[in-house]
Amino acid sequence: MTSRVPNGPIMASGGVPEEIKDRTLDRFKTMPVWVRWITLALSIGGVGIAVTYIFGLYPLLDLTYYFLLMAMYLPLVYLLSPAYKREQRVGFLSYLPAIAIFLVMLFLASKGRDLVYQSWVPASEPWQLYVAVAVFLLVLEAARRSGGLIFLGIVVFLGLYPVFAEHMPGIFWGPPTSIERTIAFNVYSGDGMLGVVTRVVGEVIIGFLILAALLVATGAADFFLKLAMSLMGHARGGAAKVSVLASGFFGSLSGSIFGNVVSTGSVTIPAMKKGKFPGYYAGALEACASTGGMLMPPVMGAVAFIMADFTNTEYAVIVVAAIIPSALYFFGLYCHVDGYAAKAELKGMPREELPSLWQTLKDGWPFLVVVAFLVWGLVFMRWERLTPFYASGLLIALTFLKRDLMIKFDRIGDITFQIGKLLSQTMGLLIPTSFILGGLMATGVAPSISADLVRMGGDSLIMVLAIGIGVCIIFGMLGMIVAAYLMLALTMAPALEQIGNLNTLAVHLFIAYYATLAAITPPVALAAFLASRISDSDPMKTSLHAARLGIVLYFIPIFFLFEPALIFQGPLHLTAIWLSLNIVAIILIAGGSEGYLMKYGRLRGWARPLVIISGLMIGFPEWTSSLIGGGIVVAILLLRRFVRIPQAELDQRRQLREQAEARVQQQASVR
Repeated sequence: MTSRVPNGPIMASGGVPEEIKDRTLDRFKTMPVWVRWITLALSIGGVGIAVTYIFGLYPLLDLTYYFLLMAMYLPLVYLLSPAYKREQRVGFLSYLPAIAIFLVMLFLASKGRDLVYQSWVPASEPWQLYVAVAVFLLVLEAARRSGGLIFLGIVVFLGLYPVFAEHMPGIFWGPPTSIERTIAFNVYSGDGMLGVVTRVVGEVIIGFLILAALLVATGAADFFLKLAMSLMGHARGGAAKVSVLASGFFGSLSGSIFGNVVSTGSVTIPAMKKGKFPGYYAGALEACASTGGMLMPPVMGAVAFIMADFTNTEYAVIVVAAIIPSALYFFGLYCHVDGYAAKAELKGMPREELPSLWQTLKDGWPFLVVVAFLVWGLVFMRWERLTPFYASGLLIALTFLKRDLMIKFDRIGDITFQIGKLLSQTMGLLIPTSFILGGLMATGVAPSISADLVRMGGDSLIMVLAIGIGVCIIFGMLGMIVAAYLMLALTMAPALEQIGNLNTLAVHLFIAYYATLAAITPPVALAAFLASRISDSDPMKTSLHAARLGIVLYFIPIFFLFEPALIFQGPLHLTAIWLSLNIVAIILIAGGSEGYLMKYGRLRGWARPLVIISGLMIGFPEWTSSLIGGGIVVAILLLRRFVRIPQAELDQRRQLREQAEARVQQQASVR
């Protein structure tokens, strides 16, 4: 069985700087052969345990299943992630915690029945406390390796919050709790490590990650890139439109912002630069498209799965709810690209350089069938957690009909490694966030913060929204989107529902969207910073343009918060009305932002803010503001002579610019 991981053409591209490439395969290769076999055995063992539990092939207690799953995948966090920056080969500092977490989790799995019938909070036996401390420290080490020191610091601070809550001021005060009880609560409680996060990972996310690994191994990423190129490559600014479409396709299946930036961005960013887009624009657009991919149905990020469990909502309902907001967001990116390309007179790629649409569909139709089946299973059949397993089986079956997609025997090790890597990385990031829940729930501080937020806002919905948006962005900037959602779902969501009598799903989607858009919000826009490394552009300039290009994402959540029909939580006639108005609004906002209004032309500088404001007013779900915004637009259209820059003036400007550039070049050559 080979140990090679099939990253495919996208991941193999040389567009990614060495320092941000995925090094897990390199570490895997440094292991002795027998350790590599154990690693693959843990990966496939976890899949087998998951299938056994989810399909009920053998009766397993929930807690026993969770501990067994952690025993399979948490050791891989230490084996595949370095203990320190310069650790090239897997050493003692990685083997020791891997063995320790494996043995401790197996021991707890054997005690599953005892945990069901007895409370270990507080620990009644000394050994229970020792085990809890060991698990707590080992999971924190997984957090450090997976998310870095800042992530670790916030997990420790909030996880141990009950210990010092009595010393906190005002609304953050909580009753005193011992560190022993706090650690036991975090590890053994259904409000801590054995709660919503672990349940969602073990019962829902695992199936989608297995499907994602199979799709990557069979070449789905390459197919979706070719499909995007064949559909959009010939249009003006085609390279950038391909980036938008490809990142939407791939991000919908991967559910990872940063993985999407590195994978699709390594191809799309160089292609955009070749198509005469500036490096900062290429990086910003890829960051925006990759961020939107996490919000695109049918497979969204981990937040969506946790939201379904947290709000007791079927995942299918969340998938349907996300259709309009995500479609409007990508439409906004398309309008921005089209405006820039028209303004800069950028042509599309020659058709002879693009893949044939028919040939692309002929080569990759199994992927479209699997995605369609996934939507059908989730939305119509309501199979929920079973759907990705059925889709994985269908994908494997369909590959036998296409020789070049067939999973050959020597690829099984590759796929097994990919599954283990994806699941260990997910667990390494998500399991520690359960301590955040445990810390907030152990003191009862979460509901008191919610009540105090209402009082602080003076029953003002706008004030509570402003506070929540600030917290979302701050946490999201640190890359902790799940942590931001969990904290605000406990504290801010109840306050918003209480003050504004708002739709529960709209409130939780609002929180998820604002936590996500922090990835493109300066000053710490992680997705934009990562894309800037590939585009070789200034990180701050790239992030500022990412925030501008993703402007729709800042307003759409507010729109559907006040009009739930935009997420199919209201009458369909209101959905149709406000969807139509939002399409108009996005055309105006993107046109004002780029300085080129679709089907109208170049805008003068003074008119651009007016066009953006009118778009926002039209899109906001309130008739008075929409009518005023519409009136401003009508005035702008009637005053075309003053608003639009005529072509003759544009030609004159271009001529003057070219002459100035020629003089500079001439002076440089003389020197």
